[in-house]
Amino acid sequence: MRRTLAVLSAALLVGVAQPALAAPGPTDAPEWWFDTWGVPALWDGGARGQGVTIAEIDTGVNAEWPELSNVIPGTDYGPNGGDGRKDRAADPFGHGTAMASIMVAHAGLLGITGLAPDAKLLPIAVPLKGTTDAAASGNDHLAAAIRWAADHGGKILSMSLGGSRDPNKDTVPCPADEQAAITYAIQKGAIVVASSGNSGQKGSPVEEPGVCLGVVSVGAVDSHGNVPSFSSRHRYLTVTAPGVNVPSLGRDIPKAYAGDGTSQATAITSAVLALIWSQYPTLSGRQVVARMLATLDHRTGKQDPAYGYGIVNAGRAINARVPANAPNPVYDALAPFLTTNSANTRALPTPRPAAAAKPPPGHFVVGKAPSGWSPRVWTALVVGLLGAVGLVVLAVFGTVRSRHFAALSGEGGRKWRSRRQNREIPPAPTYRDADGLVWHDLTAPRDEAE
Repeated sequence: MRRTLAVLSAALLVGVAQPALAAPGPTDAPEWWFDTWGVPALWDGGARGQGVTIAEIDTGVNAEWPELSNVIPGTDYGPNGGDGRKDRAADPFGHGTAMASIMVAHAGLLGITGLAPDAKLLPIAVPLKGTTDAAASGNDHLAAAIRWAADHGGKILSMSLGGSRDPNKDTVPCPADEQAAITYAIQKGAIVVASSGNSGQKGSPVEEPGVCLGVVSVGAVDSHGNVPSFSSRHRYLTVTAPGVNVPSLGRDIPKAYAGDGTSQATAITSAVLALIWSQYPTLSGRQVVARMLATLDHRTGKQDPAYGYGIVNAGRAINARVPANAPNPVYDALAPFLTTNSANTRALPTPRPAAAAKPPPGHFVVGKAPSGWSPRVWTALVVGLLGAVGLVVLAVFGTVRSRHFAALSGEGGRKWRSRRQNREIPPAPTYRDADGLVWHDLTAPRDEAE
């Protein structure tokens, strides 16, 4: 079972001039959704993420960044232990730090600013391939991490990761331990968000935890509202959000990157939910999700494989009039499962991270695929799927646990233009790493085109 960082392109932005546009961020990668949604006005109106803790399950976060002073102690399920405030990503991009900066960073390097800067960020590191402490056993402890997050104040659980499923080896779309953990978190009032994957050009395999019942599954769109080719298409997709040319802080200070992916879209969606909850603190998690779904751009009554129910719009979600009983098909699909298994779910303890021997570098062992659900659970799932046609279709597919970070997924050869000078800049030099992933380095010397 190879666990990989699904990074197809990134661009190092150190040394790029500050933007002349209203949106924060670097000139070549402005945070365009700030303008689209009128974020400064939302902040002025009191929606800044205050009172909300986002639990990020990822590679950990480099909390030494002054811009990330709102990162609080979490936990680390890797063999080295810790409180999650160290990014275990092997690559300098630093997946966990990047996602945290998209959600909660205070303005600093290159103007990069998190969408919910007053929210708290609870980092929970899990040892997947692509981290310096990847688990030799193949157990990335995701289910335990979800439970830990719910038990330690996480109101929004953000997971920019996914594991593709193999119909030849698995019998259900979502592993039983993950579904039980997600159900537990939702019962405790949390919202669970996960990326849909960056495999739109590779057949869009079913991925967990995005496919699990009760999860807000997120795909990507660009600044024109178009779904990029890399964003996976799924019948269970919930929403799409900005995921193209997104700037973020890196693992190492003072580096920053820009790139594309459903990871970034997931982080932005989690931050939008934090803004909504900070503006309407008395709402339940179900009502917060319902408000977001009721105010989507290009909203549809049924799930489109590319767009889900529509495109997230923070401005509409906060300012629109939405009834308290607005529909929430995501939670509706889970309702029968909650009714049948609530007692069993509550009784399960939350495991603490256990110390383990550090795996030898470069050596990974495939773990056993999860066993099928019990007849009782399966019956409840089938009932829930009657209200969610997309999930019925997905049940045919099945799964292998090959979880990865749904990180940057852009396409090479991008042309960069200085908006300040309106002059085209030659494409950044590219190289491929050991996994064949393409990177764009904007720090290399480049002469502007005449």
